[in-house]
Amino acid sequence: MAQAKGLGFFERYLTIWVALCIAAGVALGQLVPAFPDLLSRFEYSQVSIPVALLIWLMIYPMMVQIDFSSIVAAGREKKAIGLASAVNWLIKPFTMFLFASLFLRVIFAPWIPADLASEYVAGAILLGAAPCTAMVFVWSYLTKGNPAYTLVQVAIDDIVLLFLYAPIVMFLLGLSDILVPYDTIILSVVLYVLIPLVAGYTSRRYLIQRKGMDWFEGVFLSKLKNLTIMGLLLTLVILFSFQGEVILSNPLHILLIAVPLIIQTFFVFTLSYTTARFLKIRHEVAGPAGLISSSNFFELAVAAAISLFGLTSGAALAAVVGVLVEVPVMLMLVKIVNRTKGYFPSSVREGRHPKPVYAEEK
Repeated sequence: MAQAKGLGFFERYLTIWVALCIAAGVALGQLVPAFPDLLSRFEYSQVSIPVALLIWLMIYPMMVQIDFSSIVAAGREKKAIGLASAVNWLIKPFTMFLFASLFLRVIFAPWIPADLASEYVAGAILLGAAPCTAMVFVWSYLTKGNPAYTLVQVAIDDIVLLFLYAPIVMFLLGLSDILVPYDTIILSVVLYVLIPLVAGYTSRRYLIQRKGMDWFEGVFLSKLKNLTIMGLLLTLVILFSFQGEVILSNPLHILLIAVPLIIQTFFVFTLSYTTARFLKIRHEVAGPAGLISSSNFFELAVAAAISLFGLTSGAALAAVVGVLVEVPVMLMLVKIVNRTKGYFPSSVREGRHPKPVYAEEK
């Protein structure tokens, strides 16, 4: 069966749905304050369990598509792995520091007091030093990226994160006694990567053995087609129900903080994606590599900012702005990736792989 090349209804208007869900989340938190208060009870090590459940909805369709024998082949994507890893750990934290310092301490100095600007820069550093581990599966999915490569790259970043996050943040903040919430990092990796990975692997094997590959590809995967998008939108409603008060009480500073964060994201993406083209990396790998390099682990950044500087600090506000700009900006980058496919070598799948859940059947 042929695949339709157009996006589905949800994907085509995803930017609109995202904007509506952000507005709905802010309104829900303001009109029904008991809702975020109730959800805040279901947290462990500053990780929201309800959000984790919704992230499973986003990631599971990606995980269940993976032919796990292809992970070995994905590990051979040495150029892409080296590129994304180098950008994530040798470039991205430092360019975030430079852009945040330039705009928040210098260009926007007339509107931001110096001490508050330093806190905003600290929050940006916490954001830039943490590469994305969960949402990147969604961005890869929307660009029809190679799920096995995405998994391998995320796994590598998770391991490096445990060892380099604290030293990089300590260096850029100039702190000698920084406390990094390792329990938050480890729990996030378990919830956002390990559990959906195990669920995808076991259910894939079971369903193929019981029903066969044709049923798995033609029936089961097609039913999951919109699950990722629904999970994303519901997650945004919950996230912004918590952040409504902060957003509404600081409109000008939120706009000012967003400027260097957006510039940083586009700069890092352009650097990674154009380098991938120069290295002649296939599009289904180059797309996820560029998106992984430019996205952030905002859950960790918010948790670290709160634990280090306090809930009402400028650092926490900057991390929250990271949540605010992440999804709309990444959706713009997804569109760029999808429209530039012709500039990269064509993808040739090795072995038999299931049709992606985003495929339209004729």
